[in-house]
Amino acid sequence: MSNRFLGNTEMNEPTPQPTRRSFLDWVIGLFSAVTVGAMTIPALAYFWPAAKGGKGGDVEVKEAANLKPGESAIVQLQGKAAIVRRDASGLVAYSAVCTHLGCLVKWDGARKEFLCPCHAAVFDASGRVVSGPAPAPLPAYKVKEVSGKVFVSTT
Repeated sequence: MSNRFLGNTEMNEPTPQPTRRSFLDWVIGLFSAVTVGAMTIPALAYFWPAAKGGKGGDVEVKEAANLKPGESAIVQLQGKAAIVRRDASGLVAYSAVCTHLGCLVKWDGARKEFLCPCHAAVFDASGRVVSGPAPAPLPAYKVKEVSGKVFVSTT
């Protein structure tokens, strides 16, 4: 049987041997892929810091009991980041997760605003959007004080 009927006229040629250059290209490609993966996974996790959910209900927040007017504390409420602060009317609590891409906001007592360090979103003292890319206000949580203890409702 002739090789031309098989569609491969060069069947008897040996397969090329790997060279040092092709091996190094393969190693560099492998290390590049590992490096990109090692940088991408933490970057993605940064955008979803409070992705863990909780069941909801009242949670005691011991850090908030001793807050003075103008002070705030960032706390975890069943897997949700929240900011509890004391103002002239008492304690208030808001989600600490920016509604833009989920970065954690900080309370700036001097400016009386919540600031998102990732994309410069600004929220007023009531959690409403003042400026920036945030599409919605910060969700508010219910706060109650009972016998000197502070409880925040995550529902």
